[in-house]
Amino acid sequence: MRYATPLRTLAYAALASGLLFTASCQRADVVADDLTSAEDQGQGDEENAATADLVEAASPQDVTASASPSIVGAAELRSLTAGCFTRTYDAATRTLTLDFGPTNCLCADGRYRRGQITAVFSGPYRQAGAVVTINRTNYFVNDNQHLGTRVITNLGSGSFDLSVQNASIIFANNGGTTAWSSQRRYTRTAGFGTPSILDDAYSITGSLTGTNRRSVTYTATIQSPLIKKFALGCARHFVAGTIEVTNSKSQAMLINYDPSGTAACDNIATVTINGHTRTIYLK
Repeated sequence: MRYATPLRTLAYAALASGLLFTASCQRADVVADDLTSAEDQGQGDEENAATADLVEAASPQDVTASASPSIVGAAELRSLTAGCFTRTYDAATRTLTLDFGPTNCLCADGRYRRGQITAVFSGPYRQAGAVVTINRTNYFVNDNQHLGTRVITNLGSGSFDLSVQNASIIFANNGGTTAWSSQRRYTRTAGFGTPSILDDAYSITGSLTGTNRRSVTYTATIQSPLIKKFALGCARHFVAGTIEVTNSKSQAMLINYDPSGTAACDNIATVTINGHTRTIYLK
């Protein structure tokens, strides 16, 4: 896998070399606005998918019993997070707590996490119609704080709707804040009916509206479904799909997570702005 580089850095490199865009302060700002929006929504989407994945894996087999083991086996649960969290479940309140501790721990997907994820269940996670409300307490990913409530509604056959309201990421080192609300549908395409989540795959549709860390409002709409696989080596990024990002300055860009058309488990994507396309490497 190639080393990853932040999206904005690649945009500035393209500007400097004259390969993509006309060199002007105005154009540079436009590109930075678009790429910042894309990077912000990408981090939010991927962490939402990771959180839903972890909550499902750690959810109790029997919501009425505090001692109920997780849906997946203990060994698989440890492998998913490299043993970074402690799992507890309180049947009286139907609350699952995943505690990553107060200091960073390197998880299996290559991200550092600390803090807590809590999930309250209306019924068994995989039961059609069940609702899971997820909150985070002092929760950080790579030192960026993630806030907001996520509500998962099970649609049956492993599929679910994810509603995110008033979510935000506060970036480390005074890097600014991004905020958004979104509606996503996760349609299970593989792995339903097995206890393991490593054979799971989802097709994701929906849209979001938000404000990026440069205080520019934007909309991100999935044009072709995002494909998420949880097999080892694939879980870090989407393996296919396209998202169109438009901002309040009437600028648009298209992100393609599968420029090769092979749905490979890699960090390669393309960004198209004003008819010009460049390959990027997701961090």
